[in-house]
Amino acid sequence: MERIIDPRGQQKRPIIKMAPRVSEDDLRKGSILFYNNTKLRFCEYGEVFVVIKQRLRDRGITNFIDFEETVRGKSTKDLQDYAGKLAAAKPTAAIVALGDMGTSAATTVVSIALEELGIPTVYIIAPPGAGIAKGVAFYRAGHLCMCEIDIYQGSTSAEVAAEMDKHFDIVIESLTLKGAALENRARIDFRLDPEKPREDGFLPIPESFSGEADEFMDIADQLHIGDGLPLIPPTVSRVEKMFAYCPYDREMALAREIGPTGKDICVKDIAVAAVMAGCKPQYMPILIAAFKAMGSIKYNFLQSVTTSHPGGTLMLVSGPLAKELSISGGQGCLGPCYSANATIGRAANLVILNITRAVPGFCDLDCLASQAEFTYCFAEDPELTKWKTINVEHFDAATTTVYVLKAEPPHDIIDFLSENGGDLLDTLTDCATTLGSNNAYIPGPMVYVITPDHAWMLERDGYTKEAIREHVFQWARNAAPMVRNRGLVPVRPKGFSEMHPIPVARSPKDIEVVVAGGRGGHSAVILPWALHSEAIIEPVLLPNGNKPKSIEDFRI
Repeated sequence: MERIIDPRGQQKRPIIKMAPRVSEDDLRKGSILFYNNTKLRFCEYGEVFVVIKQRLRDRGITNFIDFEETVRGKSTKDLQDYAGKLAAAKPTAAIVALGDMGTSAATTVVSIALEELGIPTVYIIAPPGAGIAKGVAFYRAGHLCMCEIDIYQGSTSAEVAAEMDKHFDIVIESLTLKGAALENRARIDFRLDPEKPREDGFLPIPESFSGEADEFMDIADQLHIGDGLPLIPPTVSRVEKMFAYCPYDREMALAREIGPTGKDICVKDIAVAAVMAGCKPQYMPILIAAFKAMGSIKYNFLQSVTTSHPGGTLMLVSGPLAKELSISGGQGCLGPCYSANATIGRAANLVILNITRAVPGFCDLDCLASQAEFTYCFAEDPELTKWKTINVEHFDAATTTVYVLKAEPPHDIIDFLSENGGDLLDTLTDCATTLGSNNAYIPGPMVYVITPDHAWMLERDGYTKEAIREHVFQWARNAAPMVRNRGLVPVRPKGFSEMHPIPVARSPKDIEVVVAGGRGGHSAVILPWALHSEAIIEPVLLPNGNKPKSIEDFRI
């Protein structure tokens, strides 16, 4: 039986050296650093540090140093550098909070870095982010002192205080215990990947394995290395065939230190996932470009893989290679039956699941998730419109591009009755404003997918892409009182908080307009995650930087 490659790759699983613990007397003589990743500003969570400080004062510990800064939008290196800034204050110990949601993973990296810099540290965590914090610490540090409390956005001040008071002893123990007692306190009980992937890179297949599809699915389900749909086993020969159109260095890192594991995502990882997803080898250059885009610091890949937002990885392909590869931009292009669309998008998700180990129920905060996380790929069809396509707007007609955005599933826009472009544009605009979407609080990039009938009406009445963008920017707004103190912590450009109403985009440039789909009265708007996350456009190029004339130019 041919060996099957483990799609998780090799996991380093370092065991960090924890900082020497101190006595309570040392805590009285020194100072304790309190790092708030800004989560304690909201709801009644500020009581966490209020209670800890009061209990410390009761013990004669009174010298506190306070730091507050978000971890959002920072790379692993940025987070480690920030830990160095905290350590420069020379605290005797550190207390970090709060690991309750999407910031949990990045804040865990800060906590680990403080330990490695010799600062005894305890990290306050809470559901649902507690699972991610444990996972990141499991993969990246091996052990870490964490204090888990059970609070949520509706907890009252008294409830938060009582919960923290109940667990205060864990805080003291985490900073003062030594030897086996400390190791017991810092132990991480984590159910995913209890056994490290084999050093030879192959899956542990039982001798009784016959190669049947259902047997492989049982193995995949047991190891959590699939998306729940049938998979093609990534045998050595199948993966080797995937490199037929992949003239890139197999070890080339496209995105660095991503997700819970902190692993780099390399070309070979994409090839393995492409096999499992059912891709043709010709699709590899598209996937390589997509992951180059995701690897941009502006995409915020590190945090996008574990967010509670139900968005998927939207990949919009524009240019001649899309047509050559039969990536559909026609009728039903965001649904089933188009193998290129389905398998390219699926491969991207399998890479994220298996390499970063952002697995639902373990290290993925998705409250509900969505179908967009199975696959989310389509193309522009230049034959449907006179407007310039994305590749032409940003490069030229001969260049194929991949537009990548962490985004919600498409929101349907129905309009069968408007008889002029102005009325239709008002319908399109209104659908970009909702208090339940991220961009009500975090203005950012979005995509209008306009179907041919709608596009022709707009074109007929003189609306250009630029005019549509300007109209949406000016009129897609929410009343300031409606977005205040609800939804999501706002991240807006300077001056936006004083505006009324507040735009859902930062400028017209945020608003992408593409034509795709079939005839009829249904268009769509795709709204963003946007949390320090930009849309990235990456050209599909040969390793030497030249534009391919055909996908055959990639053939080895």
